[in-house]
Amino acid sequence: MISLDPKTLSTPKLQMYLQAAVAPRPIALASTIDEVGKPNLSPFSFFNIFSSNPPILVFSPSRRVRDNTIKHTLENVLATKEVVINVVNYDIVHQTSLSSTEYGKGVNEFEKSGLTMLSSDVVKPFRVAESPVQFECKVNDVISLGEEGGAGNLVICEVLKIHISKEVLDDENHIIQEKLDLVARAGGNYYSRAKKGFFEIPKPLKTKGIGVDAMPENIKNSMVLTGNDLGMLGNVEQLPDRKDQGNNRCDNGHPFPQIDH
Repeated sequence: MISLDPKTLSTPKLQMYLQAAVAPRPIALASTIDEVGKPNLSPFSFFNIFSSNPPILVFSPSRRVRDNTIKHTLENVLATKEVVINVVNYDIVHQTSLSSTEYGKGVNEFEKSGLTMLSSDVVKPFRVAESPVQFECKVNDVISLGEEGGAGNLVICEVLKIHISKEVLDDENHIIQEKLDLVARAGGNYYSRAKKGFFEIPKPLKTKGIGVDAMPENIKNSMVLTGNDLGMLGNVEQLPDRKDQGNNRCDNGHPFPQIDH
């Protein structure tokens, strides 16, 4: 066994150990709006339930390690004090991953990821229509844990309304875990599907994928491609040219995403 002093480790290395060891972690797909009403959507795996009475969920948008900046989600909850936390199941995991791309301020990640905005009942941020459980929340407090890159910000959310898809409920309106089919986050590129175990999803491109909104209408509205397929396709830098379809590579030399049906 090795023994490590956190103070002697770089922040990226310490984060690597923490995220790999404290896993799998549930994912909060957090929907917010800014002060002028522009939507934002981003996933966070520093997340859990902390109280039933009152019903409290907490997630933490950490300061970026590389440049110590804060995320748009944190800016929005500080400004508006509202958030919708959507759970992530296997059917939307690739779109969720795509929504974590660091698009510029004001870019709508719903459109980029191909997820559907659904109006909430008691808060202004939109729900994710494809998510099987959605929590409309007011933000009771935001607790900063530090000022350096990697420091968390605990967003303490009180649940005001819960929406649950009938497809994951039994006759007594109890959630059937197998039908919910949740996924969770682990270290590196690893995720965990509750009923099947670990799998990998490459992190979104640092150069920013084109997003589902940039695809031709016949692709976006395909009756064959799933949301996960669209999420993978949205993570390419540019659409492939027809002349490259034979060699299975995009114009930039990157391989086309592999889609399993």
